[in-house]
Amino acid sequence: MITSTRPVVESDSRYTVTQTCSLLGIHRNSLRKYTDAGLISCIFNEICARKLYLGSEILRFWLAQM
Repeated sequence: MITSTRPVVESDSRYTVTQTCSLLGIHRNSLRKYTDAGLISCIFNEICARKLYLGSEILRFWLAQM
């Protein structure tokens, strides 16, 4: 269940999987399922080999789920 509190994010900032899960109040497996289903999109940083989520995308996803 996604948190009912609006996430406080900078729209142009990038957030890690852990940060995104904390902001949305969900487990990382849930975030992976939402990403795989195309409900939230991420970018892949090749330098550090990690998925990153834009603040604007986190807000868009949260609003769509409310």
